[in-house]
Amino acid sequence: MTDLTAPKKQISIWWFAFGYFAVYVPYSFFTKVLTKGLWADPDAGKLVSDWTVSSGEILPPTIMASIIVMLCFISIIGWWKYATQWKLNLGSKSISLPRPRIWTLLSGICTGFVVVTTTLAYTIDGVSIVFAMLLMRGGMLIMSPIVDTIFKRHVRWFSWAALACSVASLLVSNFWPYAFEGATFGEKALINTMLAIDLVVYLASYFFRLSFMSKLAKSENDDDTKRFFVEEQMVGTPSVLLILFIAQFFAPEQATTGFGQLLIDIHNGFFTFWQHPTQIIVTAMFIGFFSQFNGVFGGLILLDKSENAFAVPVNRCSSILAGVTATIALAVFFDGYKLPGVGEFVGAAFIVGAILFLTLPKMFQKLNAKKAANAPTDYDVIDKTDVASTEDAETSDNAETAEKSDSDKEAKEENIVE
Repeated sequence: MTDLTAPKKQISIWWFAFGYFAVYVPYSFFTKVLTKGLWADPDAGKLVSDWTVSSGEILPPTIMASIIVMLCFISIIGWWKYATQWKLNLGSKSISLPRPRIWTLLSGICTGFVVVTTTLAYTIDGVSIVFAMLLMRGGMLIMSPIVDTIFKRHVRWFSWAALACSVASLLVSNFWPYAFEGATFGEKALINTMLAIDLVVYLASYFFRLSFMSKLAKSENDDDTKRFFVEEQMVGTPSVLLILFIAQFFAPEQATTGFGQLLIDIHNGFFTFWQHPTQIIVTAMFIGFFSQFNGVFGGLILLDKSENAFAVPVNRCSSILAGVTATIALAVFFDGYKLPGVGEFVGAAFIVGAILFLTLPKMFQKLNAKKAANAPTDYDVIDKTDVASTEDAETSDNAETAEKSDSDKEAKEENIVE
């Protein structure tokens, strides 16, 4: 009989990893198309400025699209019921409205800071994108076992191995050009105060987010995961939009580079973006759609009941493989776009190694468990021996009975003859 009170079984983390990969590819693909001006004006027959949008300008419209997608998605799958409910009395009637708890509210705000600081890191003067990516992703990977240690979660050996492969992938893919292709680091990247502040806020946001998840949601009960997920989602993207809306009020009148230009671009994203051609606006809506599902699948990966040292590399593996795939797709569809470099392919190979470390031990564990379940036990051997002994005894008894019957029959025949 089924126990209706037992915790519901969670969906495998690898399904979420596949979903994360599947939506991250078009997300990064269309983002590059829009910010690099790869849509060509069909009338002009070449790339023009009206078809290129800065990364800061696409933030407000894409976040707006993400909020709409979030509201529709949670409503369609019917997960609002899992959130904490706020009872609102309206005269003789009362209604229930979903609301976040204090910890999920803070986690959602941290999610908003992650989105903003990621964008800022890519726009700071004197800082290369690959260097910023290395610091952020590498810092998150190193931080994951620290969070596990604080919350006394056991980190298994294959999680450590996958973590090492993920860090190696980041190091190789980001440092390859500097080690083998003659590229040089700018001095500002190593001493930039804005980068240091941005990195601290980014890693602190992820630290608190992983801590809240470990405390409230990483359990065997699927309902705890859904509750945390819904409450964090209803805060995450709206908080990003609120942060951007407040930031655009501080935009200077004129700027050419740096933080000032980013604020101007964000301001334009709220107001003048909608004057772009329809193709640009539709592309931005697609980016917002896939961006929201990035948050959905990425969040569900981190919410998995396994230790953070397992879940974080799964998250990072999916995004890195998706980035390489999207770059290959861009090179196929657009002439002149370069294929991933040798370092990126070597880094992808380390990611494949990380995936093997994460999957093979569990696969072997399941195979061994299946073999153990099918193997005969001592009791089975005893039972089979008893059955064989019983059958032998019955056969012997039947033979003796048959021989006795034959002897009696022969005796009767001899008496008749006499």
